[in-house]
Amino acid sequence: MKRPDAQDYLVGVAGAGAMGQGIAQVSAAGGLRVVLLDANPGAAQAAIETIRGRFARLVEKERMSAAEAEAAGARLEAIDAVSGLADCDCVVEAVFEDLEVKRALFRDIEAAVGPGCLIASNTSSIPIASIARGCDRRGRIAGLHFFNPVPLMKLVEVIVGPETDGATAEVLAALGTRMGRVPVTVKDAPGFLVNLGGRAFTTEGLRISQDNIATPAQIDAIMRDGRHFRMGPFELMDLTGIDVNYPVSQIVYDGYMHDPRLKTSAIHKALFDAGRFGRKTGAGWYGYDDKGRAIDPPSPDHESGAAPAHQVALAEPDDALAEFCEALGLKVTPDDGTAPILAAPIGDDATQTALRTGADFRRLVAIDLTCDTSKRVTVMTAPGADPSARDALAAAIAATGRKVTAIKDSPGFVAQRVSAMIANLGCFMAEIGLATPQDIDVAMKLGLNYPLGPLELAEDLGTARTLRILERLQAITGDDRYRPTPWLARRAALGLPAHTPA
Repeated sequence: MKRPDAQDYLVGVAGAGAMGQGIAQVSAAGGLRVVLLDANPGAAQAAIETIRGRFARLVEKERMSAAEAEAAGARLEAIDAVSGLADCDCVVEAVFEDLEVKRALFRDIEAAVGPGCLIASNTSSIPIASIARGCDRRGRIAGLHFFNPVPLMKLVEVIVGPETDGATAEVLAALGTRMGRVPVTVKDAPGFLVNLGGRAFTTEGLRISQDNIATPAQIDAIMRDGRHFRMGPFELMDLTGIDVNYPVSQIVYDGYMHDPRLKTSAIHKALFDAGRFGRKTGAGWYGYDDKGRAIDPPSPDHESGAAPAHQVALAEPDDALAEFCEALGLKVTPDDGTAPILAAPIGDDATQTALRTGADFRRLVAIDLTCDTSKRVTVMTAPGADPSARDALAAAIAATGRKVTAIKDSPGFVAQRVSAMIANLGCFMAEIGLATPQDIDVAMKLGLNYPLGPLELAEDLGTARTLRILERLQAITGDDRYRPTPWLARRAALGLPAHTPA
């Protein structure tokens, strides 16, 4: 098989829709010759003119020279039959997600191309083994999964099927690099890497909302301000579309034999059934105008009219919490029977914290210090708590210019729960050998714009603290959704980083 650095390397792209156009564009921009095929007459040539127009706009924005744009545009050629792929060194299939359609196309491509031509699918959900099943030379078949919009998304997943040759994966990774992408090699599995790894962020947000612990707006604000995600899980679902993320969640859940870690929630299905798909329909978790802007989104902020607290007691010794109180100008004193009692539990809820420490649950206010508190602070109280203790503390926090989000009692607050679930799923992917720990982190950061990869997040929280959060979630809720992976448990027990190989 030819190496992708050859000057005359020829890429065929079957399918001239949005993904096919993007793949053809980055291929031509990377110096590769491209032939573009589409079943609809004239569609391939129209797509080429669209791509050349994009190159022209890049020249206007001074991101490409006029000579580079002209040369890249000249590398594109439209063809009208599969036989036109005969001289290709690699063909990338980018048609719609239908297994039988893809199988038939792969058989036609295999009959048309030479023995050294690689054949790759851009599928986002169909197993490569299923697509390759009808082909004769399965060793040269793999996945080359790009992300939309292809020119802007730098990641490409090289999906290795059970019969894919090692040389095929190596050449496809090099081809992805020449296209200007960052390749990660992934085993053939439901959802591949990014679509599997992305489940925890949204499904745990959904679980928290369904359990009436916090609203979508509160959860989104906490994850943005406290954990630096560009969007919260509900904003992200509305952007990608409930008609996309709900079916993908079900595909991954079914593919992993209904592992509780991957289960979505009834409220997710309810929105899907109602046709509230997010921005594209004007309504999802939020309402939107015709320009996709949220209409009167609910506030995540707790407004307190109480006088700020001046002194507090601590439910147990805690240096980090004492420093936090000092930054607020709060005097920490022994419990006088009237002042708010503060705690910063890891994994526990306010109820369990009160029982464990003997603190008066009516005046206990739990604070999450595991994430950034410079913009927003999350507080929670036990059932039956006196709201005046919470409100006095909230007023003291607000006096420093920070926002406060007050949630109902929950093990692990919001940020701890979501972060630990993301980390645990990343550890699961490493455990089953889906990809290397480093590639898992790279893929999630490039594919979903995560601020940290899942295993990096476990190390940012601390593997021992991540393990404790999950263990307490499982113990308090009784739900195996929160069972820790052996990968995480072993590394936490040994004091090792989450990236430590098996």
